Amino acid sequence: MEVILLENIENLGTLGDKVSVKSGFARNYLVPHGKAKIATAANLAEFEARRAELEKAVADALGEAQTRQQAIEALGTLEIAAKVGSEGKLFGSIGTADIAEAIAAAGVVVEKREIRLPDGAIRTTGEHVIDIHVHADVDSSVTISIVGEE
Repeated sequence: MEVILLENIENLGTLGDKVSVKSGFARNYLVPHGKAKIATAANLAEFEARRAELEKAVADALGEAQTRQQAIEALGTLEIAAKVGSEGKLFGSIGTADIAEAIAAAGVVVEKREIRLPDGAIRTTGEHVIDIHVHADVDSSVTISIVGEE
């Protein structure tokens, strides 16, 4: 199924691209969430009429993401206290919710889905660099220090 993208979508395309996707992806996700329209002649004409408005919205979202990136990188090292056993291993783990909560406590809003933990939850003490995917074109990182508590 051919669709016209109304915003930048990671691993698919940018605003205005005409891409071929599976019909279920288009029907169930792209079209209902306003991220794409089915590529018909009428929709192409409507898109071209709204192109400047959509490009401005994408540029605004990118500017906001870059502002958030600077705020995240200005945080420095955040400290999270967790119960630890012998040998520096945690009882339980530190996941995306704990990291998002620590960043929010420092004054920057980050959603759980933006935090990337490619190796899974953190289970050891020490410093860990956490990647944060703020926008399709903007990535940031923050250092988390896991310390033991009694």
